[in-house]
Amino acid sequence: MSTISNGPIERFSYDDAVVRKFAIVTIIWGFVGMLVGLILAAQLAWPQLNMGFLHFGRLRPLHTNAVIFAFAGNALFTAIYYSSQRLLKARLWKDWLSNFHFWGWQAIIVSAAITLPLGITSGKEYAELEWPIDIAIAVVWVAFAINFFGTIATRRERHLYVAIWFYIASVVTVAVLHIFNSLAVPASMWKSYSLYAGVQDAFMQWWYGHNAVAFFLTTPFLGLMYYFMPKAANRPVFSYRLSILHFWSIVFIYMWAGPHHLHYTALPEWASTLGMLFSVMLWMPSWGGMINGLLTLRGAWSKVSTDPVLKFFVAGVTFYGMSTFEGPMMSIKTVNALSHYTDWTIAHVHSGALGWNGLLTFGMLYWLAPRLFQTKLWSTKLAEVHFWIATVGILLYVIAIYTAGVTQGLMWRAFDETGRLAYPDFVETVVRLFPMYVVRFLGGTLFLSGVVLCGLNLFKTWQTRPSEYAIEVFEAPALSSSESFNDSSRGFTSMDWHRVWERKGLLFTVLTALAVITASLFEIIPTFLVRSNVPTIASVKPYTPLELAGREIYISEGCYNCHSQMIRPMRAETERYGEYSKPGEFVYDHPFQWGSRRIGPDLHRIGGKYPNSWHVNHMRAPADVTPRSIMPPFPWLQDQDLDWQSVQNNVDAMAMLGVPYGEDVLAGKAIEKAKIQAGTIAADIAATGGPKGLESKKITALIAYLQRLGTDIKAPVTAAAAGDKPAPASK
Repeated sequence: MSTISNGPIERFSYDDAVVRKFAIVTIIWGFVGMLVGLILAAQLAWPQLNMGFLHFGRLRPLHTNAVIFAFAGNALFTAIYYSSQRLLKARLWKDWLSNFHFWGWQAIIVSAAITLPLGITSGKEYAELEWPIDIAIAVVWVAFAINFFGTIATRRERHLYVAIWFYIASVVTVAVLHIFNSLAVPASMWKSYSLYAGVQDAFMQWWYGHNAVAFFLTTPFLGLMYYFMPKAANRPVFSYRLSILHFWSIVFIYMWAGPHHLHYTALPEWASTLGMLFSVMLWMPSWGGMINGLLTLRGAWSKVSTDPVLKFFVAGVTFYGMSTFEGPMMSIKTVNALSHYTDWTIAHVHSGALGWNGLLTFGMLYWLAPRLFQTKLWSTKLAEVHFWIATVGILLYVIAIYTAGVTQGLMWRAFDETGRLAYPDFVETVVRLFPMYVVRFLGGTLFLSGVVLCGLNLFKTWQTRPSEYAIEVFEAPALSSSESFNDSSRGFTSMDWHRVWERKGLLFTVLTALAVITASLFEIIPTFLVRSNVPTIASVKPYTPLELAGREIYISEGCYNCHSQMIRPMRAETERYGEYSKPGEFVYDHPFQWGSRRIGPDLHRIGGKYPNSWHVNHMRAPADVTPRSIMPPFPWLQDQDLDWQSVQNNVDAMAMLGVPYGEDVLAGKAIEKAKIQAGTIAADIAATGGPKGLESKKITALIAYLQRLGTDIKAPVTAAAAGDKPAPASK
């Protein structure tokens, strides 16, 4: 790093108080998020643990949001605030912005922890938080960005080190992703509808979802790697040139890859193929980063055997390499045909989240603790024990769930010698996974135990801190835009064009933003403007007011976490579920509900398949209808009254999005029409031996929605009318 030699001398100190706060809550939220994950693992292994409102469907979004945005989020803020000050030789721009960022982010996490278990959700994976919280996220993130770029603007070090590049990309891109994916029309204080529908909503969601992984869980942690690993090893980064290639390739290529999450769906073929091609290309720069990280330790491998911090870093970067090889492999269509909707994806995500993000975070915390608390780490040996417990826990988890995923995929597509499905009952494919779910639970228990050990070690280290923290005051020359910069002594003369960019923070940020936005627009513009991407179907009509209310109940209970609504054009799926799904069927779905995992069967053609009374019994006690089902019971839906006022609000909001409701519905008649349809369904339930008096209950609205699914392109045929015995449809 080069220091400017001219200009007036300035005195400054670093703000480590906010870094300490972020570090402490990182381990706290890590424990909370992973504890919820362990509860979910237990609910799958022992379904009887799905009790009351805290069932799998409502808890899973809490788990994913807590681990991603609370644990990993606070970890990346810890890394950015600590390393940026040192790399830029400047105190964070405004102390009050740092504190606003800290307390604002914690308030957002708490609001998520309250609203998600209550069923307040947008129904968009990794973006479930409703519009008031989305606005709060934007405000806090902008405050963070102002503070970060203000620090760059007032820096005393002209050269922007590689870690800063990755931080810049993360700050800019996450803002773009969050804002455009979260655009919605509010229907009430805690309900909104996505601005996009169907195919376009699915595209935007996975443009966001895949790149949230890229720019929230990958690029800032690469910045963490580029700073903390060389520091811990006391070695320079292996290759400056490789870091340039790594950075720009990641920033540009990653933005194209999102559509590979939607292979064989109603998304246009060109979009998913393009996503696949860029995903495969992504493997090379990703491994360039892994190689750059691991070879940074050249000459320091003997230290790895004795230093638990380096053990965490080496294992974390290795998991990064494995995940970034597996991701491109899973994007290949033939592989994705087997892996999609299975637990294979869950194993892949956790190998990255626990192995890459988790281990790197723990290594950083152990390295930081003595420096932040100005004392020795309480127990190096305990940190070593944590490393081995965490590593064994991850291996148990992913091996079991990889096995479960491949088992699922093979069973779903298996045919017997007569040409029929070998496992026509979906529940057969679920029961087969129970032993693997138990092993996953054991692995998760080990990993969570390691988090507890880390928390204990950090707490004990904190207890031995001095009564007052020493504040170092530094002197350095101020940065002047007129000063020259000579790096010839570093041997980087062949990369002078890039050194110019690195000296100009604004230019570097603009170029990064252009790379991100340009790559995105090449896919977004044709998806939204080319009408042939979503051919219209005349028979597809908007949901009735009651069906729309039932859809909100479906989303609120988290049913999308277990069920898909997308039948792929594969023989095994059309044999099992019916006619494959068409793009035009989803034009009124705000948001789309294609799902990303099947713990239960696909529901896109469930409409008309079973009598109304069957659904009542099934929702009240799934295992009574389908023996061995692991679906949670929802008895309260028969007791809770439907909020009739929300029916009109929801219809009005959908009309604002262009859904063609008639004047009679919009003129305050939505509630009246909903009550008429509810009365018809309730009368049918009572007439077929079901409970009476369900006209105003939530279960009736949910049934209305389920009976509508998939019927727009084909007249519904009930199982009873067809003379068939209904096949089990629960998990």
